[in-house]
Amino acid sequence: MTAPLTPSQPPHDEPGPSPWQAPQAPQAPAQASGPAPGTGYEEDGPGMRREVVEAAVIGVAVAVSGVLLGLLWLWLAPRVPLIASEEAVYLKDNEGEQAIGVDGTFTLLGLGFGLLSAVVVFLVRRRGGIPLVVGLAAGGLLGAVLAWKVGVWLGPETDVVAHAKSVGRGVVFDAPMELKAKGVLLAWPVAAMVVHLVLTALFGPRDPEAGGAYEDGAVGR
Repeated sequence: MTAPLTPSQPPHDEPGPSPWQAPQAPQAPAQASGPAPGTGYEEDGPGMRREVVEAAVIGVAVAVSGVLLGLLWLWLAPRVPLIASEEAVYLKDNEGEQAIGVDGTFTLLGLGFGLLSAVVVFLVRRRGGIPLVVGLAAGGLLGAVLAWKVGVWLGPETDVVAHAKSVGRGVVFDAPMELKAKGVLLAWPVAAMVVHLVLTALFGPRDPEAGGAYEDGAVGR
């Protein structure tokens, strides 16, 4: 006759935990759902480095187009007639407005090139961004300076005294191309920035989060 099993003695068919069993490795905490760190910005748009490179390329392209502005300015701007005497060189028409017309022509061309460059850049890259606007403005300013220099280089002789001696006394000749008001150089970059910002505000891509929040609020009401 066998003795009954006591609670302190586990049955033989159900062995207890072995003292030599290796401890279980702790489980890693569950990761929160969502995109991996650093991927959200790449999904929303290009990185800052790419934006800076695009802005630099656009700035260079806009600046190079200043050569065309300089040629148009040289072609369309009125000439300032000069005449030489034995003592000095004078304006042939003291009451003429040709000098004002030279600055005015450059200003109008700068505004037109600012409008055109802003539209082209917006059509090429609608997303916009601060680097793009800065590149567009810098390119417009460099293009305006380049246009001014091209007009002076390809225009009439800049040495007025030597030119007067070469043509002779009493002969009318054209004054060199110059800008009396250097502020007209800002017409291109200012127009480009304003037009591009307006186009981006009116026709640029909208933030999807803002649209989703508005729809949720409408459904809630």
